[in-house]
Amino acid sequence: MFYRSESSTYPSSDLAMNQEQMSAQVIEAIFTGIKREAASIDLYSRLAEDAKDEYQKDQILQALELKKTHFDQFTNLYVTLTGVQPDYRMDQVTYEGYEEGLKKAHEAGIAGYSEYRRNSSFISNTPINQLFTKAALIEIEHAARFGSLIDEARKDFGPNPFVINIEDAAEENRNYRTALWTGKYFQVTLMSIPVGEDVGLEVHPMTDQFIRIEEGQGLVQMGDRKDHLNIEEKVKDGYAIMIPAGTWHNVTNTGRKPLKLYVIYAPPHHPHGTVHPTKAAAMAAGS
Repeated sequence: MFYRSESSTYPSSDLAMNQEQMSAQVIEAIFTGIKREAASIDLYSRLAEDAKDEYQKDQILQALELKKTHFDQFTNLYVTLTGVQPDYRMDQVTYEGYEEGLKKAHEAGIAGYSEYRRNSSFISNTPINQLFTKAALIEIEHAARFGSLIDEARKDFGPNPFVINIEDAAEENRNYRTALWTGKYFQVTLMSIPVGEDVGLEVHPMTDQFIRIEEGQGLVQMGDRKDHLNIEEKVKDGYAIMIPAGTWHNVTNTGRKPLKLYVIYAPPHHPHGTVHPTKAAAMAAGS
């Protein structure tokens, strides 16, 4: 896909800097911006077609329109300064599956923010500097937008047959708890425990649990009584924890980044479709 700018040329009177005064570094930064915006337009267009519902499609289309605006602005600025149309090959972003595409759009937003902020730091011309600064702010907004869409796309898929890369799902989850799959006899939830926080000492009289750590490190404590936690083990990615029904237990994040894990409850423990953005939200819901 190639998106062509349709706007008029950038007003040269606003630039107060002719081509001879414009450094090659600035021209290259503008050219790179054109390629980035073109790749984003292509990616967003495909994601809009793959969107799971109208809300997600509308969110992506809103981001797409902003991308088209910035593509036009960068292209017209380039033409004004060089006198020629930009000649480039677009670097298409590939993905397998809608969620991976959202993740790549999220990552591209973060990278774009860093790139535009870095480029604005050496551009003294006010209108051009403002263009890069605004583009950087839009990029970080898009990163947040696509991060939210990733969370919303990961709904409870139970009780239907379902296949997923559980490691990726756990590592990408940003909610304290997300019910990924709820069936009749067991349930899978994803958890992200912030640095220094814990699940909280609890017991499930009629529910067995399996926990696997996918990212980070922590401390698991278990025992037959609330005041007798005789099992205490350090855990990290790759570790599994089996908790029989009636066992008091707690998991604490002792690392420097969120502790990402998934939990299997048998039988299901949380309502179908449960999403708790924070531990406070989980406690308020009585979970």
